Amino acid sequence: MDDDHSRPSTAALRISDADRDRALGILASALAEGRLDAQEHAHRVRSALRARTADDLGALTSDLPSPAPTRAEQDREDLAEWLREWRYWLGGLVILSSVWGVRCLQSGELTPYWPVAPLGVWAAVLAALAIWPRSRSRSGEN
Repeated sequence: MDDDHSRPSTAALRISDADRDRALGILASALAEGRLDAQEHAHRVRSALRARTADDLGALTSDLPSPAPTRAEQDREDLAEWLREWRYWLGGLVILSSVWGVRCLQSGELTPYWPVAPLGVWAAVLAALAIWPRSRSRSGEN
């Protein structure tokens, strides 16, 4: 059996409504930015609504940049990054507490909980990032 005919190329794959919506979003952004005039936008929108394959949509948006993420999308991304940092902190808590616990067992006495210092500083930095988010203006972003 010939596998070349059983698997269509990516360009020939049929698109979903979500794919069509993404292309319409790119076209709307291009209109708002002045990259397309109203007539060309309307023509491309009609073509996008009739498109059946990824190749059909690609031809309509290939000369346009992807729209910049919205403020809400950027905020969600920032929150996800911040939560990932807290997961790293939690991993550090487990490792440092394990080291402390093993040392206590080896010495046979309960020593002061020294991991509080590095974990406290790390937590303070993460809390500061929530209160004073990083400025995007230095990297050219708004």
